[in-house]
Amino acid sequence: MNSAIEIMMILLVLSDMALLGLSRLRTCISIVSFQGMLLGVLALTMQLSAITPRLILIAAASFIIKGFIFPFLLRRGIREAGAQYEIEPFVGYIMSVIAGLAMLGISFWLGAKLPLFAANTLLIPAALTTLFTGLFLIIARKNALNQCLGYIIMENGIYTFGIVSVAEIPLLVELGILLDVFVAVFVMGIAIYHINREFDHLDSDRLNILKG
Repeated sequence: MNSAIEIMMILLVLSDMALLGLSRLRTCISIVSFQGMLLGVLALTMQLSAITPRLILIAAASFIIKGFIFPFLLRRGIREAGAQYEIEPFVGYIMSVIAGLAMLGISFWLGAKLPLFAANTLLIPAALTTLFTGLFLIIARKNALNQCLGYIIMENGIYTFGIVSVAEIPLLVELGILLDVFVAVFVMGIAIYHINREFDHLDSDRLNILKG
């Protein structure tokens, strides 16, 4: 089982690196969808010997909401806005990947300092890398859709941490996190619609013209 978990963590980290290096928004949404489904499977795999209805509900919520509902809403936003690529991010894609590798190294260092579930040596570094990747995308991208993706990815990292102690964390905590992200995606969808309608683009940095 540990080997299966490590393979999933490697896939999670590789998907983070791909998100940092890609400009096509539809591909990025597909990768985020993959992450959501992967984490749903991971929640069950971590507790394979003690699966409960609560655990199944948590895994199913992640699988469905992050794997299908969020991507549907985001693809609809792309279709409405007519945006296909992130053209001029604050940080270029090569530098973003380099930053991702640095974040991966920092995550392994921090993971060694926080030896939770030492048998699964990749779990904590992968969770930290995903969290840092989401935060980086929020800061380093201009496109509001990419920033929304960053918020979801950051929550994926937090969710991965929660999976480590899924047997102890109350159900309302996990579902509360999912609900917060769900509401955030709806709010971001409304913001994206209005940004595109008023300015005919999705570059959030140009909103500073509203000052004054």
